[in-house]
Amino acid sequence: MKYAFIQQHKARHSLQSLSKALHVSRSGYYDWLGRAPSARAQANHELLAQIRTVHTRHRQAYGALKTWRHLNSIGIACGKHRVARLRKEAGIEAQRKRRFRLIVEHHHTPKAAPDLLQRQFSTDAPNRAWVGDMTFIRTRQGWLHLVVLLDLFSRKVVGWAMGERATTVLHRSALAMAILQRSPKAGLIHHTDRGAVYSAPAYRELLEQAGMKPSMNGRKTAYDNAVAESFFSNLKNEWVHHLDFKTRDEAKLAIFDYIECFYNRNRIHQSLGYRTPDEVERRYYGA
Repeated sequence: MKYAFIQQHKARHSLQSLSKALHVSRSGYYDWLGRAPSARAQANHELLAQIRTVHTRHRQAYGALKTWRHLNSIGIACGKHRVARLRKEAGIEAQRKRRFRLIVEHHHTPKAAPDLLQRQFSTDAPNRAWVGDMTFIRTRQGWLHLVVLLDLFSRKVVGWAMGERATTVLHRSALAMAILQRSPKAGLIHHTDRGAVYSAPAYRELLEQAGMKPSMNGRKTAYDNAVAESFFSNLKNEWVHHLDFKTRDEAKLAIFDYIECFYNRNRIHQSLGYRTPDEVERRYYGA
């Protein structure tokens, strides 16, 4: 019993050092001892409860810094080092990243559009530039293809589609969803990689109808579509890789939940000043 060990050795070592070494809280020790904890220990106990709530509600995605930022944003005054210490003592950790790689066979593609972004992945208003990409989700039934479009101003997922095959129809569905929801003005930059589907006549036709400017990155590097790749990394590390999907439909429900219920509405971003995509857009429009 950890608390019994602390009781046995606290004469030679401080309670703080013993608690830290054994990854337990001092308030927990006082509870075990049957004594009223100090005001500081009680405050730590209450703060730890709030930390656990944030950890659970935000799907174990936040580290100490984002947890501290979120607590401050809801009116809970505390120091970031205190939050980090309490998390460490309680063994609270964000979901760890897992490496994942899928080799895709590439074929000849039509002539690519010019790179209009030049790795400038920020804008001063919504609907100035969107980035699109596709990834693969593993299920026991086979691969599920996910296509997304994100607004560079708010990092919000503005269009998405999921299907068994990576078809032009699937990509057009994501684009059509984004156009329907956002009604962008002509001149919006639509930036993607050089995948053949983005150069397909049916896809280009929809871009032209909406008055969008197609843009494609150069030869593939780690930074060519960093915003979309970062989204996919977060989706997989925070959610997908910790679930076992028996069917594609199960995966679709989970991904819908992540995008619409968590990512767009509740997940804060360091690049957005620790705000959510929805919050950034509400502030812009004065809502």
